[in-house]
Amino acid sequence: MKIFLIGLPGSGKTTLAKELGVKLKLPYVDLDVEIEKAEMKTIPQIFKDKKENYFRKIESQILKSWTQSDSSFVMATGGGAPCFFDNMEQMNLSGMTVFLDVPTLEIARRIVSSKGEERPLLKSNGIDVLKDQIEFLRSQRLLFYNQAMLTVRGDQIDSNTIIEKISS
Repeated sequence: MKIFLIGLPGSGKTTLAKELGVKLKLPYVDLDVEIEKAEMKTIPQIFKDKKENYFRKIESQILKSWTQSDSSFVMATGGGAPCFFDNMEQMNLSGMTVFLDVPTLEIARRIVSSKGEERPLLKSNGIDVLKDQIEFLRSQRLLFYNQAMLTVRGDQIDSNTIIEKISS
């Protein structure tokens, strides 16, 4: 079984993918970490040095290699991964896609409180500006996110809720 968690940056994909992996006894994969390993650079460095278009191509190549593998896993994708090339279709054809639909204000709060994390497309200029940036990003990506097989909504989504939805 392949499970792909999708959603905006700060929606909890990484945290929930780790928890799901433990509970479902499946390996956890972070797409961004896989990209960093392949490129031997951090995501912010890739964006700075080679720009977003290059990043999206590499992201798609690495994602496709995982979708075509025989492995079972739970993957935290990057927030933009479903929106480029045919990534969403590839994920839907090879496994279960789960959209973590977290309110934009909650995401803004999380990003402001996690000061150590760099998010190349979201520069924190205060919670109101950040919330507006997130809402704009959401409006651009919702068409892709809504293609997920499952949608889980809420401020505090937990892994048990996702497991229940996958099982039903």
